[in-house]
Amino acid sequence: MRYNLIRKMDISDGPGVRVSIFMQGCNFHCKNCFNSETWDFNGGKEFNDDTIKKVLELCKKDHIKGLSILGGEPMHPANINGTTKLAKEFKEAFPDKDVWVWSGFRYEDLKDEDVFNYVDVLVDGQYVDELHDPTLKWRGSSNQRVIDIKKSKENNEVVLLK
Repeated sequence: MRYNLIRKMDISDGPGVRVSIFMQGCNFHCKNCFNSETWDFNGGKEFNDDTIKKVLELCKKDHIKGLSILGGEPMHPANINGTTKLAKEFKEAFPDKDVWVWSGFRYEDLKDEDVFNYVDVLVDGQYVDELHDPTLKWRGSSNQRVIDIKKSKENNEVVLLK
């Protein structure tokens, strides 16, 4: 597994000041993807325990509200184990901070994955250029959903973040 970039202060991918990691590799290849440099599964840098340590170190700062995991595609079968390990270690270290994940996969196709024991919010669905709307918060196109994972699991149905 590989990652493309770590941002130590991100204010556009979730609420507040966050640490963001962009996973490497995506098969969706959405038209006008904002991050097409992450498509190649062989690009970027190796994701390993040192990467996780670096992310956790950056998240220690009091002004960091949470961790955002984007891509590429963090939920791709080649990436989901690393995404799960990162989210789990983050939540164990920072139970009062949140984890947001962006995925082109839909929640209904992922809901049984272990990663959702550690994720607070999922922005799901592929970016659709024809549905692009710059007024939307935390998503690029109107087909994408911002899902409250805890409430969705409790209600056994998708509950959008309010």
